[in-house]
Amino acid sequence: MRIPSHTGMRLMRHLILPVLAGVLAFGFSGTENLRNVYPEPEAHHPRVAKKLASILPRLHYNHQELSDSLSSIIYEGYVIESLDPNKANFLASDLQEFEEFRYLMDDFLLRGNLEPAYYIFSIFKKRYNNRIDYALSCLNKGFDFSKKEVYEFDRENKSWARSTTELDEYWRQRVKNDALNLKLAGKEWDDIVETLTKRYENQRRVVNQYDGEDVFQLYMNAFTEAFDPHTNYLSPFDSEGFKIRMQLSLEGIGAQLTRDSEYTKVVRIIPGGPADRSGQLKAEDRIIGVGQGENGEVVDVVGWKLDDVVDKIRGKKGTVVRLEVLPADESHLGTTKIISLVRDKVKLEDAAAKSDTLHLRHQGKEYVFGVIELQSFYADIQAQSRGDRNYRSCSRDVRKLLKKLQSQDVDGVIIDLRNNGGGSLSEAIKLSGLFIRKGPVVQVRNSTGYIEVNNDPDPDVAYDGPLAVLVNRYSASASEIFAAAIQDYQRGIIIGSQTYGKGTVQHLLPIERFLRNETAKLGQVKLTIAKFYRINGGSTQHTGVIPDIPFPSRYSIEHVGESARKNALPWDQIAPVSYSAYGNLKKAIPQLLQQSKQRQAENIEFKFLRDDYQESRKMRARTFISLNEAERKSERDRAEKKRFMRENERRKHHGLPPLKEGEDIPKDEDRQDPMLLESAYILVDLLAFSDDGLTGYFR
Repeated sequence: MRIPSHTGMRLMRHLILPVLAGVLAFGFSGTENLRNVYPEPEAHHPRVAKKLASILPRLHYNHQELSDSLSSIIYEGYVIESLDPNKANFLASDLQEFEEFRYLMDDFLLRGNLEPAYYIFSIFKKRYNNRIDYALSCLNKGFDFSKKEVYEFDRENKSWARSTTELDEYWRQRVKNDALNLKLAGKEWDDIVETLTKRYENQRRVVNQYDGEDVFQLYMNAFTEAFDPHTNYLSPFDSEGFKIRMQLSLEGIGAQLTRDSEYTKVVRIIPGGPADRSGQLKAEDRIIGVGQGENGEVVDVVGWKLDDVVDKIRGKKGTVVRLEVLPADESHLGTTKIISLVRDKVKLEDAAAKSDTLHLRHQGKEYVFGVIELQSFYADIQAQSRGDRNYRSCSRDVRKLLKKLQSQDVDGVIIDLRNNGGGSLSEAIKLSGLFIRKGPVVQVRNSTGYIEVNNDPDPDVAYDGPLAVLVNRYSASASEIFAAAIQDYQRGIIIGSQTYGKGTVQHLLPIERFLRNETAKLGQVKLTIAKFYRINGGSTQHTGVIPDIPFPSRYSIEHVGESARKNALPWDQIAPVSYSAYGNLKKAIPQLLQQSKQRQAENIEFKFLRDDYQESRKMRARTFISLNEAERKSERDRAEKKRFMRENERRKHHGLPPLKEGEDIPKDEDRQDPMLLESAYILVDLLAFSDDGLTGYFR
């Protein structure tokens, strides 16, 4: 039976449940073949859906009402972004049928009607199995890699395929590209067929094993994330294991992972872990293979469930795991690298604040600057709650490091917050208080509109000399609160690239607490309940903190950061609070900026960073790649040659011996950080700057 039209649906809503239930029930014909079994909602799912539809508009920070416009966002989040983001499975006729649901998702949720979502998934599952069948048939036929053709891998702006013939052509290109990547990696055809057969069957297995809870979680997250990307539904299973998994995420390699289409993608590197110490694994990289020990086979994990990949990466402390990684900047080429890491557990002391000194000579004068690297805003809450007066926290540790650096008579201090993803709000406030005498640090507005002003709790100043704060695109949350306060007070210079822009607060709520007489665990909702604002009234959300002196970045704000997230809450502002600037750095910034720009233009490392950024933008703009073996090999060779020549150009500039082709960079080689060095030069310029407006700034 055809689903009624949009107008008809409004009048015949009561008919939907029995009609679609009959469609879904057809899949349960008694066969044991999971391919022909379609998930159904569990008994509690309609109640949970209705309750979430009721409480989210009331409790979410934005108070967004369920409406046709929100329904459209939910629809696209589920049908397109969750199930078929690259338009590789559904047909145009499917989308035409599903369009009937676009403006009814809100009504379905309010009534606890989940059948449309499960019906859509049943069509997706059927289409996906057909696609895998076709992919496997392509391997049986083989490919001509001398033919001149291209693979259009990015279909975001393409129309939905009107026929299976159109989809066949896309999948033929996709399989050929997968095969060519393996061929260029040195695999023989039989190995290629074996590897890809396993890969595609694994992808099929993941989809075919989706049960009612899995589909419900997909659908509920399409709903919750229509409010903002940090509002999520956690199933009872995920809720139960949330704390355990958070602890376990700090074991193994020390990386936070997510599933991105059929790939396992690195979200962030955990400070102090094996991946962080190695420096080889980066955010946005994709893990496509995992091997055990020094010589174990690297198993292809493309298409695996995230939990299965994580289980393979984890292991006993001290053992070796090898990862085959597709670097973010080279994903179009399919160039991979093998990274060996020794599994370990991240310890608080490994991620604790560290200090060092940076020495430089400028215009005949010697300068010494203190550098404090802070990778997270940590605090040992358990020790603090036990009453341990010596509990560890970043503000306590930084205070000690500042005292130590001042005993060495440093000329200034650089706080390095690059890749610091945040942590404790109270620690961000206390850390700010180490550099200002007193006053507000951050404002927090909750969902009722109430604004709380958080003040520096300690009138003592641990350090009042020249200060710079170094940030990048992965400096987020608490890092942004600290950097914003230092900037607003004109207490120090903010240097680097625009920060992440995560200025919201989330809270976990058990769903059963909203259901009368409910004793069973029904999962949790992670809900955005508040927003951070600077003391000048501007939010840190979406825009982040704009540095006073910018550095080139390898990350594009269009692809990394809060502004790149779907449905992210916008930047806005509230009334500023009363505060007194520490000095008048704004007068010095234009001159400092001009001097830094001149040095950056002459610095070979900054030239490479600018080149990398431009190259990355060009690569991200590409939507296709050659499927001709000779052309692909030539493109890879050119990229490798460029890296080799650049490295030797760098080495020549620094007076180091050139590398021979194929030779790796010596692991113990001391490589200077150009951004830290330039930050120090900016402080030198600040020391030389003479202006009455800066009176009182220095010790």
